[in-house]
Amino acid sequence: MKKGTIIILAIVGVLLLGIFYFFSVKNEALRKSQAVNKEWGNVQTAYQRRNDLIGNLVNTVKGAADFEKSTLTAVVEARAKATSVTVDPTNLTAAQLSSFNTAQSGLTSSLGRLLVSVEKYPDLKANANFLKLQDELSSTENQILTARTRFNEAVQLYNGYVLAAPQSLFLGGYTEKPYFESVAGADKPVEVKF
Repeated sequence: MKKGTIIILAIVGVLLLGIFYFFSVKNEALRKSQAVNKEWGNVQTAYQRRNDLIGNLVNTVKGAADFEKSTLTAVVEARAKATSVTVDPTNLTAAQLSSFNTAQSGLTSSLGRLLVSVEKYPDLKANANFLKLQDELSSTENQILTARTRFNEAVQLYNGYVLAAPQSLFLGGYTEKPYFESVAGADKPVEVKF
């Protein structure tokens, strides 16, 4: 073989390896992006389950006691606000995630006030439907925590991949995704008053 032919074959071989590497990088970034989207869907599913349970909880409380209207109204309004905030996982921004998180924390706060005020109603506390809903709600909060944790793990893998060199040279269209963070004041203990 001539020296020129060997050089051309080597160049073609390097180009083919480069092309294969490029597609491998793009495909891996796509897989990691889809994993983030899937985990975001799991977060939304957990929050939707909580929203559905809250409707049942409010109706149970309404039917079981002459309850404070302001507390129930606050829960219903917070639930409506929380379900109105939507986030597009393909264009996930820190602002969208913060807005979603703020709406959900408002619902959590209203729900907490509802559950604290239930303590005044012994018949309601003993109601089997209420107790079952309260257990379901507690279980759902654990599911939300798990879904948020898995979402953050998927974001970590995605960000680590698309921001690292040399992949970042080929992945200009892939941007860093934000993590789910706690709401302001979540680090302070909750004060419960009866």
